[in-house]
Order: sequence, then C-alpha cells, then structure tokens
Amino acid sequence: MQLKTTIAALLCLFISTAALSQNTIRGKVVDAASRQPLEGVTVADAASAGAKAVTDQDGYFTLRSAGSITVSLIGYKQVTLPAVPNKENLIALQTDLINLRTVTLESKAASRFSTISKIDLDLKPVKNTQELLRTVPGLFIAQHAGGGKAEQIFLRGFDCDHGTDVQVSVDGMPVNMVSHAHGQGYADAHFIIPETINNIDFGAGPYYTSHGNLNTAGYVSFSTFRNISKSLIQVDGGRFNTLRTLAMIDLIKKNKDRQSAYIAGDFNYTDGPTISKQRFKRVNLFGKYNAALSLSTQLSFSASAFSSKWDASGQVPERAVKGGTIDRFGSIDPSEGGNTDRYNANLIFSTQLKNGGSWTNQVFYSRYVFNLYSNFTFFLADPVNGDEIYQAEKRNILGYSSMLSKKTFIGKAVLNSSDGIGLRYDATKDSRLATAVNRQFLSNIKLGDVKEMNLFAFTDQQLSIGNWLINAGLRIDYFTFRYFDKLQNPQLPSQRKATLSPKLNIQYSISKSVQVYVKGGKGFHSNDTRVVVENAGKEILPAAYGADLGVILKPADNLFLNIAAWYLHLDQEFVYVGDAGVIEPSGKSKRMGIDVLARCQFTRNLFATANFNFTKPRAIGEPKGADYIPLAPTFTSVGGIYYNKKKGFNGGISYRYLKNRPANKDNSITAKGYFLLDASINYTRPRYEVGVAVENIFNVKWNEAQFATESQLRNEVSPVNELHYTPGTPLFARVKFAISF
Repeated sequence: MQLKTTIAALLCLFISTAALSQNTIRGKVVDAASRQPLEGVTVADAASAGAKAVTDQDGYFTLRSAGSITVSLIGYKQVTLPAVPNKENLIALQTDLINLRTVTLESKAASRFSTISKIDLDLKPVKNTQELLRTVPGLFIAQHAGGGKAEQIFLRGFDCDHGTDVQVSVDGMPVNMVSHAHGQGYADAHFIIPETINNIDFGAGPYYTSHGNLNTAGYVSFSTFRNISKSLIQVDGGRFNTLRTLAMIDLIKKNKDRQSAYIAGDFNYTDGPTISKQRFKRVNLFGKYNAALSLSTQLSFSASAFSSKWDASGQVPERAVKGGTIDRFGSIDPSEGGNTDRYNANLIFSTQLKNGGSWTNQVFYSRYVFNLYSNFTFFLADPVNGDEIYQAEKRNILGYSSMLSKKTFIGKAVLNSSDGIGLRYDATKDSRLATAVNRQFLSNIKLGDVKEMNLFAFTDQQLSIGNWLINAGLRIDYFTFRYFDKLQNPQLPSQRKATLSPKLNIQYSISKSVQVYVKGGKGFHSNDTRVVVENAGKEILPAAYGADLGVILKPADNLFLNIAAWYLHLDQEFVYVGDAGVIEPSGKSKRMGIDVLARCQFTRNLFATANFNFTKPRAIGEPKGADYIPLAPTFTSVGGIYYNKKKGFNGGISYRYLKNRPANKDNSITAKGYFLLDASINYTRPRYEVGVAVENIFNVKWNEAQFATESQLRNEVSPVNELHYTPGTPLFARVKFAISF
C-alpha cells in the first residue's frame, strides 16, 4: 500500500487534482507587536508528529489537523492552541530570545539557510548595504570608488564583478541591471535602508526555479518589513567626518491587521580615510503601505528615492606607493567619482484562494541615472590628457510577474505547486563610454541605446512524503536584444534567444538531527546586449551546470552544522568590457569546493558563528599553471562571538578572512589576503539604545579591491603590469544613539 501511495504521489508531481478535506486548518501567523506577517513558521498538529506546514511570505498556512496545533519560529515563543477547521485562524506570536535548541531537521521544515540568515541579522545589526550582503555565508564584497559605486561581489569561487553571477532583489524587484554602462548585472543596492530589512533569503548555486537570469553562483533576496511596531530616530557619528541619520516613522498605529504604513529615510556623509576627501553624500527615502482589502486579499505598495554623489581616489599602483610617489591613501588621479539616482515603485497584490492556494501579482518600475568617472591606466593610452573615462546611462525598468501556488494532500503526502510567468523590460538612453579630463567630456568611444526584454515562465513542484522532500522545476526564459548604435551605421539586427533551465533537489531527513540533500540544476546569465548583436547571437546565454551534495547536522542541541561539497561548470561566453568598450571571449571554467557553516549557542545569550568556504576555480582548456581564474577566491572565512540580549548590554566581536589569491592567469601577480577584526557593544532599553562599534580593531593595512592592471605613470617610458588596489579602511570607530516611540 505504501508503494502505491508513493507512485501515485510522484505521478502527481506536475498534476494536482485532489480536493482539500473537511478537517483542513487554514490560518495566518503574525508578529504580536508589529502585526508583521511571519514567513517560515512551522505549524504542526499537536497530536500527530507527521502533520506539519510552513507559512508562506504572507504568513499563511494550510494544514490537515483534527484539533490543536503547535506554532513555532526561532526568535518567538512557541504556542499550542486549538484551531477551527474551515475558518481563518489568526495567530500572533510574541518575540523571544533566539534558541537553537528549537531548530529541528525535518522534511517539512523551513529552509535552514533562511533561518540562519535571520539569526545572523538579529545577532549582528548592520548599518549599510555592504554589511547586509556580508551576512550571506561565503559572500565577500569590495568597494573601490569612494563608497558610491556598486560593490564587487565574490561568491563560490566567482569574481562576480558587480553582479554578473549573483542575482540580487528586494521585495521581488530586481537590483541587477543588465547591459549596464559599467558591467553586466550591475547590482547597485545602495538604495536599501538596512533597518527596513526583515529577512534575507539566499541560495548558492543555480538550483532555484523562481530565480532566473544571473543566478549562477547564487542569489540574494531581501524582504522589507510590512509593518513596524514603533518609530525610530537614530544618529551615528565616527572617524573621517562620518555622519549618518535615520528616521523610521509608523504612520498607522491602530488596526494593523487591516492596514499599515511607515516611511523611512537616512542621510549619509563621509570624507573617508583617503587624503583626497571623498565627500560622499547619500540620501534614501522609502515608504510602504499595506491594506487588507478582504480577509483573503492583501495589497502592498512601496516607493523609494535614492541619490548619491562622491569623489574617489581610485586604485593605486604598488610601485607608486613603494617608491614614495604617493601615500598609501593617496591618488594618481583625484578627479574620479560620480553620482547615481534611483527611483522605485513596487505594487504587490496577493489573494488566498479557497482551495488553500494563493495567487500573487506584482508590478514594478525603476528609473536609474548613472554617471561615473574612472582612471585605471593613468597615462597608458593618452600620455598628454591621461586615460580618464566617463561612463553614463539613463535607464527605465518595467516588470510584471504572476505566480499561482497551491497545496494538495495525496494520502500522507503533500504536494506544493508553484507556477509563474513574467516579464522584464530594460530601456537605456545614451549608454555611454567616453574619454574625459578632470570630468570634462572629450569624445565618445561608445554611445547607444539598449532595449532588452526577458519573458519567462516556470513550474516548481515540491513533494513531501515521509522523510523525503523532492523538488523538481523547469524554467524557460526568452530574450530579445536590440542595440541602437549612435556612432555607426548600418544598425546591427536585433537578436532573440530562449533557454530551458531544469532543476532537481532531493532531501532526506534521517532523524531530527541528521539531514542529507543533493541538488542539481542548470542556470545562466545573459551576455551584454552589445555583445549579443555584435556577435550575431552566438553564445549569448552561457549556461551554468551545478551540483551539491550536503549534510545538515545537529550533533548537540546547541550546535548546528551544514557541510556541502559542490561543483559548477560555466560554458564559454563573450564578455563586454565596459571600461574599454571592447569584447573579450573567455573559455569554459569549472569550480569545485566545500562549504562549512556552523552555529553554536553556549548559553541563553551567548552565540558563536563561523563559515568556511574552500574553492578550486580553474579555466578549462588552458595549460596547467596558466589556468587560474583572476581574483577568484580560494578560501574565505567569516565568524564571531555575540552576546544577544533584548535589554541591557549586548554586542560581539567578529572576523573576516580572505586568503591570498591569483590576480592573473599564471598567478605571477598575487591579490593579497587579509584578516580583520570588528567589535561592537550596545546598551539597549525599551525606549533608547546607545552603542559603540569599532572596525579593523588592530588597524591592519589591507587591500580591499585589487586588480592586475597594465598602467603607465606620467614620467614612465614604458607601461608596467602589476597589482593595483584601493586601500582598506583603517581603524574606524563610530558611536550611535537611537530613540524609539
């Protein structure tokens, strides 16, 4: 009989026909104070160890139960209460201290990666998007343009540039910009206000059906709070003339289950540690409104505005510092810098269906303005005026998506189905690469308009039966690429291409303390539109094929481990080098590695975290010794010890380690690694908080962004190929004061 049930369930992986039974429990779980819907809550039949459900992003769940249910989420007090079948059950959870002992490994439990991310976010509050990204295990970043440019991202042996191989989104709205003036997938996330972030979902590898273009090394998905429980005003100040102010105001304090609204804004200024002041200014505004149009229908609308302006000292060549030409924090060309603006509108309409499913529709719009001045080679190309370049664009992004999700009970098995469609359209005006002197325009190298559209559809089926969790998905993406070159005629024809991305993930829970899983899938990232049309559509959607084999362990109640061995193969691609306006082909590559994630809770308030990421990245088809992938990390580690307490003193000390790695293909130039320690301490009360944070406690001299670059200084007779870098921030201390009401 069990065999027949299993076969029937597998046959129904893509076909859902069974009706919900009369003892089906439906409900919604929210935070008791803010009324924020809670995602990832485990809801279980109190009388049956096998009947469990997990709340979705709107806090809803559907469960077969004959009576009482137990509701639990890490960071909240567990409750057991009676539930009424065929009626909306609203459950409010009270916050509590994090307790790893409550985490169990079960086939129907929420994603462990997402849970751990929530733990990290609670243990180590952040002040900017850089630190938000650093909460993702294995992800490193580097800033090399005065704080205003999108960070360089490293993940799973990839130098993702500014986002080519990692997909970033906020509330389902894409952050990455395809066919960008500076680099493919440019992920400028500086419009995010960190305190508005409720959760960070992420995944490594190309295994996730709902994530398409640019999800090769992984994805990072931020979610903002729908509601806030109280208003907040905060002021931070520190070294290098650094100032930050923040305000979050709750606009509707009553009946939050029916409607809520808040606004947030922050202002940042710093001169930075460089001799030439950065004069970095950034202003962010964000607002969100939520309304329950009925018991089953929710509307959410958010809007944001962002403006940033800065000066930059640029990358410095090692020889200039060693020879005493400039200081480590000096500059060859202090006229670098730029400004960016982004405006977003995001509307989400979701409905809970009578059969226990949900239907979510989303529409978004972004307006982006980008201007950047850089000089990487100094006087190599133009010994008179210098090699300063100017990159700019104006962009509109439109998007729509619709997803239908439902749950079907098949005997003792549960089938969760998600089917979605959508589109994204990017249109740029005057995407430009030009020469300049002291930010004065000289001549265009490239100038044109990009029109790129991505249509997609996917189906994702997740079967839970006994100790097994089987997830299968298929995604299709269709692209159109058009480039209107304003410097040459005739115009090149537009190109079209489609790609299929299958996924399969299997998880087996041996016990509540041991779980094993295997993941496999195909992903891709699109090439720049200018590459696509100039190469007549060849190799325009390079594929990534990946596999993970992992185990999740709880060897003790207070210890959590996740160990994964993985492999990723990337097909050949053509790369558009935005800094030079040329196309460079690159060959196939492979990466293999081991990721280790550990979390330990020593006492009720004392925690330790550590991530270790070992990677061997290599180019395929290159001679041994000349097959290194420049700047690809080979070993990284992040961790810390934290004392977490809701009232009174709290804080922690954390570290970041990045090993030396090749800066060029034959490893003749080395990008230097570093080990940094940071610390913070806060005194928290219900109505106020004061704190001190110190970065780079031991004032280590470290290089943040690093490149092997051929350059020529003004008085040199020939170019030199060597390491160029931006110096990492020295000892930096800041204080903060916050009041809530």
